[in-house]
Amino acid sequence: MSIINTHIPEFKTEAFVDGDFKTITSDDVKGKWGVFMFYPADFTFVCPTEIEDMAEHYSQFKELGVEIYSVSTDTHFSHKAWHDSSPAIGKVKFPMLGDATGKITRGFDVMIEEEGLALRGTFLVDPDGIIKVAEIHDLGIGRSAKDMLRKVKAAQYVRENDGEVCPAAWEKGQKTLTPSLDLVGKI
Repeated sequence: MSIINTHIPEFKTEAFVDGDFKTITSDDVKGKWGVFMFYPADFTFVCPTEIEDMAEHYSQFKELGVEIYSVSTDTHFSHKAWHDSSPAIGKVKFPMLGDATGKITRGFDVMIEEEGLALRGTFLVDPDGIIKVAEIHDLGIGRSAKDMLRKVKAAQYVRENDGEVCPAAWEKGQKTLTPSLDLVGKI
C-alpha cells in the first residue's frame, strides 16, 4: 500500500531545535507544509552532507511556509552533541527529531529493522498532514535540497490551482497542464 495521500502517523518526541530541547508532536506539523527527512544516524558520512545541504536552503523553505524535520533513531541529546561538534551540522536551525523508539521511523515505513536505523526517506506533507511526496533512497545515495524545493513549489501550485498539474521538471512560472480529453495523445 502506498503512503501517498495518507495522514502522517501520530507521534510525540523530543527534538533539538536551534540550541534548545523542545517537544514536537504530529499536531505541531498540521497547518503548514513540512518536509520529514529521515537519515540513518548521527556522526556518519553521507548524512551530514545532506543535512548541511538542507540547512543551506532552509531560508528558501521557510519563505515557502515549509518547516523541515530531520529524523533519525538517535536521541535529541545525540543531535545536540553532533550539532555542537560538527561544522556542517552546526548550521542547522530546523528541528532535529529524536526517535530512539523508532515509532516515527516505522510510521513512515523507513525502518531497517535488523539495524534499528532509518533509510534515507524524504516526505513532503501538506498543511492537512497528508503525505504528497515520498522518496526512499538506499543508504549510499544522497539527496538534494534544490530538488525538494522544486517539488514543494509544484505541490503548492497543484494545491492552489485545482485541475492543473505540473509536468516533468516543472519550475515555478513555467506552463502547467490541465488534463482533458483534448490533450490525450498530443503531449
